[in-house]
Amino acid sequence: MRIIAGKYRSRPIEAPAGLATRPTSDRLRETLFNVLAPRMEGAIFLDLFAGSGAVGIEALSRGADHVMFVERAPVALKVLQANLARLGLTAGFSMHTGSVGAYVRRARTESKQFDLVFLDPPYDAAHEYATTLGLLGGAAANLLSTGAVAIAEHRRKERLEDRYGSLARTRLLEQGDAALSFYSILEPAAAG
Repeated sequence: MRIIAGKYRSRPIEAPAGLATRPTSDRLRETLFNVLAPRMEGAIFLDLFAGSGAVGIEALSRGADHVMFVERAPVALKVLQANLARLGLTAGFSMHTGSVGAYVRRARTESKQFDLVFLDPPYDAAHEYATTLGLLGGAAANLLSTGAVAIAEHRRKERLEDRYGSLARTRLLEQGDAALSFYSILEPAAAG
């Protein structure tokens, strides 16, 4: 794996061994960041189920101001920390070493807001899509800044809902066996 573009372009990064963590492919990451390019400069980015950190590191490479990595698997955390060290990254990021649900529930009470949220749960934890997107479209909607986008990477054959509370899917990109579902907060209809 490598960083696709930006400050750390072409620099290699590692992925955890085994099938428990499935890193976002270089090709899919390139597609994702081509879509997000106009939003990257100065963005506050939340990388949920961060794994190797490939997506969050790509965000930093492309101009995000800050990335919050959330990961609880010890093997993935070790690789994530090694990737950050290998690139000499010492600032511009924070890390929560626990569950995504616990982080989201806690962060919603701390006045944190994110411009971009990326989530890619392990295949054996498919229920996490509904749980996490449900929180972001409901009790934790205040984590999303005005105009924020939440992106879920999932199996192409695994269909996510069109809506999770106030979050509505605005775009679906399919590539190979993977898909990216983009969600935004629905604005209330204008009174008229």
